[in-house]
Amino acid sequence: MVVRKRFYNPAQLFISSFLLLICLGTCLLKLPFALQTPLSWIDALFTSTSAVCVTGLIVVDTASHFTFWGQLIIMLLIQAGGIGILSFAALFTYFLKGGSTYENQLAVGTYSNTERMSEVFVLLRRMIWVTVGIELVGALGIFWSLGEGNGLPLGKRIFFSLFHSISSFCNAGFSTMSNGLMESTVIHNYSLQFVISLIYIFGGLGFPIVVNVLQYIKHVYRRIVGKWTLRGSFHRPWVLNINSKINLVTTGLITLLATLVIYINEYGNVLSPHDGIGKLVIAFSTATTPRTAGFNSIDFGALQFSTIIFVMLLMWIGASPNSTGGGIKTSTIALAVMNVLSLARGKDRTEVLGREIGAVSIKRAFATMFLSLFTIGVAIFSISFFEPNRPLLEIAFECFSAYSTVGLSLGVTGSFATGSKIILIIVMFVGRVTMLSVLIAFIKKTKYTHYKYAQEELTIY
Repeated sequence: MVVRKRFYNPAQLFISSFLLLICLGTCLLKLPFALQTPLSWIDALFTSTSAVCVTGLIVVDTASHFTFWGQLIIMLLIQAGGIGILSFAALFTYFLKGGSTYENQLAVGTYSNTERMSEVFVLLRRMIWVTVGIELVGALGIFWSLGEGNGLPLGKRIFFSLFHSISSFCNAGFSTMSNGLMESTVIHNYSLQFVISLIYIFGGLGFPIVVNVLQYIKHVYRRIVGKWTLRGSFHRPWVLNINSKINLVTTGLITLLATLVIYINEYGNVLSPHDGIGKLVIAFSTATTPRTAGFNSIDFGALQFSTIIFVMLLMWIGASPNSTGGGIKTSTIALAVMNVLSLARGKDRTEVLGREIGAVSIKRAFATMFLSLFTIGVAIFSISFFEPNRPLLEIAFECFSAYSTVGLSLGVTGSFATGSKIILIIVMFVGRVTMLSVLIAFIKKTKYTHYKYAQEELTIY
């Protein structure tokens, strides 16, 4: 008897792992001990998808609708979805069997952005340690910032700190408070607001970048110690790789610009209840949370129209690659800008920091941008069919938030019809696994050919 073995490509494994986790989460959230009030299957599916895809859009109040066990299930779904269930499965296989197959290493390597097979599980182990380390430090920071004046007993303060640290680092935006960070007990707790902002910024940088930055800090420390002890300078060029440099610079520039725009535009509006440093902290958190964190320190429905449009742009850009965040990613927008500038200067290639960017990266960047806008456009059209009387701005905001796995809302998610909720579920899922991964999973690859056709130029402008 001949046994035929089928190999699934990494995209199929990646998508399947998230689908299985969403289905498991839906069933767990329907259990009686997880609920304080009944929950429909569509709302359970929506909540599970939002947690696994680290989006944060909610159709029921997490604080009042779920028991402690229900909130714990949501926290675990966020953690599993943030790191990626495929990474967990690969690590468990590695530790239980003492190694892994070549196919498993290829699958994980595709999503961990490593070239050598020996580096795949080294990076994944670092990913786990970095995640746990930052989340624990973040939880301590949140616990410290809460103090003893919030009225929560010790056990609830510990769970509150862990839940919000995991939700922050995974850029999920879920909160155990009904009004999120707008709750009266924390709205003026600027140390808490700032700590949570720092946690989700770290989560949005991406694991390879965080590891690379830690390597750079270690390198700088060794150089300083080596210089003091006269043991050499430990000079190593390119410790901070070009991927990290581009994403860090892009993240910094976007954060600075967004903070200034919101601070100036909303100074006398949503920032008016705050004074002094409080305005700056809330402006900073409001500027960084659209880049897929989803925590609301202000009422986004009360923003100026121009600010809402700007927030939609920030949501579309999103976080850095290989991170817990969504969006088209900072590297994509950076490559698009650099490519446009190269074309304007008459160059036939894109160069930055003494390196030439590969043509494949440029193609992926523009493909990602096109597919994201196409998916969001289809979603807006579909929801408009189910919600004919709903303002277009509200629908567009929800779709951008869902695709970029942000979780911000103008306060209308819960009032959507069942059809609209199903559309948002699909959009959240596609936004998490990316439309490009969906196409790769189901479109058969073309075999390489040993010929090339003659090139032709098309009229573009």
